[in-house]
Amino acid sequence: MWRIVVVCLSLFAAGSSSAQSVIRLARIADIPDQYVGGEMLRAVYAKLNIKLEFEDVPGKRALALSSAGEVDGEIQRIGTLSRDYPTLLKVTPAINYIEPAVFATKLHFDVNGWNSIRDYSIGIVRGVGSSEAGTRGMDHVTATMSLENMIRMLDADRFDVMVTDLFSGLVAVRKLNLQARIYPLSPPLERIRIYHYLHERHRDLVPKVGQVIEQMETSGELAALREALVKQVLSAP
Repeated sequence: MWRIVVVCLSLFAAGSSSAQSVIRLARIADIPDQYVGGEMLRAVYAKLNIKLEFEDVPGKRALALSSAGEVDGEIQRIGTLSRDYPTLLKVTPAINYIEPAVFATKLHFDVNGWNSIRDYSIGIVRGVGSSEAGTRGMDHVTATMSLENMIRMLDADRFDVMVTDLFSGLVAVRKLNLQARIYPLSPPLERIRIYHYLHERHRDLVPKVGQVIEQMETSGELAALREALVKQVLSAP
């Protein structure tokens, strides 16, 4: 479905079509926002004449591979990742942002930060750092293996609400044809800037990638690319 979006990169990516080197990044499987972030990075690395490849795996597995150096890094993660995974180096500035949001089937209330869902049973995707951090210390949290698995569990009333980034949740709910039953509550829990990470063996590459991200951010190219990708994903049949 939304994997067809790669075609829009031709409008943004610069550099040679024949990359001189390859970087392999862990990508959390079946998370639409990870796909968008990956395609944004593909345009960034094209300006450095570097080709990107992706390893689609569950969230925890992604961190195991990237921190051990079995792949070259992570597409995008929260800004505090290096505290728990010191072999992963944060590239600044941020490549993207997410808006964790609450989805429900029966409940209706105004969301007022993470504490406003503390008393409910909550589904999250294992290995998604923003969801794990936001629900830490809460009593009724179920960590699921994938976004689609979590949506099906919410549909089956296995918990009261689920948390995922708003964009990914909307896409995945529609993919499963459950948009008449599962809906997001407003407003999102927060907006989180997220960062690209490289394994420490690529220490010399970190500032080069960061410089390109900064240039694309300043010119508006990065925001335009994100907007185009999100729009195509949301409008895909």
